[in-house]
Amino acid sequence: MEVISNPLNGEIMDISSCIQNTLDGDFLIDIEVQPESKRSGITGFNEWRSRLSVAVTAQAKDGKANQAVMHILSKVFALEKSSITIVGGHTSRMKKVKIVGKDVKQIIDSIITEIGE
Repeated sequence: MEVISNPLNGEIMDISSCIQNTLDGDFLIDIEVQPESKRSGITGFNEWRSRLSVAVTAQAKDGKANQAVMHILSKVFALEKSSITIVGGHTSRMKKVKIVGKDVKQIIDSIITEIGE
C-alpha cells in the first residue's frame, strides 16, 4: 500500500487502491477522465471513487480523449503506447487501463512524481 498526503487538504490518499494485479503479471488502473481541460496530465487521486484523475485537452469525441489518455500515461510511465490499453469504459469518463511492462512500485512512483509529492 502506498499512501501519500493530499496537498490540497492534508488527507492521506491510498493510490494503490486504484491499481489491481492481473493473473499474467500486468496491472489495471482505474481512472476518471476530464476531457476538454485546460491542461493535460495526471491531476490527482479521487479517494471517494478510488480512481486516478487524468485531464486531457481533447474532446470526448471519436476516441480523441482515449488517445490522449494513452499518450499521457505512456509519457508518465515511460512506456510505448502499445504497452497501454483501455480495457473498459471506452465511452465513459470512468475507464480501466491495462499497463504492461512495469511493476507496481514503478507505476506508483511515477504517479507520485506526476502529482507533485
